[in-house]
Amino acid sequence: MSGLPWVWGATAEEAARRYPADDAVEGRPMTRAVDVAAPSEVLWRWLCQVAVAPYSYDWVDNGFRRSPRELTPGADRLEAGQPMAKVFRLTTFDDGHHWTAVTPGRGRLGAAAITYAAEPVSPASSRLVCRLVATWPRPALDALAWGDLAMMRKQLHTLRDLAEQTTTG
Repeated sequence: MSGLPWVWGATAEEAARRYPADDAVEGRPMTRAVDVAAPSEVLWRWLCQVAVAPYSYDWVDNGFRRSPRELTPGADRLEAGQPMAKVFRLTTFDDGHHWTAVTPGRGRLGAAAITYAAEPVSPASSRLVCRLVATWPRPALDALAWGDLAMMRKQLHTLRDLAEQTTTG
């Protein structure tokens, strides 16, 4: 699947690759990605921060509370079952590389799974790739894809900026 709203910022290879979210639920994938001028180790720490706050539009996702702009000590000690991004539960992770979480279906809406990956490009740069797979029925799935695109774009840019500031700051 290519083009908006299903793919944003991802290369053709990233969009075609399988991620753990693809194995967690069977549904329609959405792939989003950004370049990050920071090592993957730094980016990974910021991906773990999603356990602390959503890093998207805080007025929507975080009750008007600003997502922390400093790394939270211990946030990178992941445990299966812990909440991620408030609505997901962590299922698997490859420490330093990627984590995957799921949310059960609610009512007529199906389940969803998400993988965030810190992909090394060079010693000083990386790619932040996110795969969301949802089993929602149409037209709810189409609405989710467009809404997720807006929210995820903001989140990935925020996490990228914070990782880059951590490297240069």
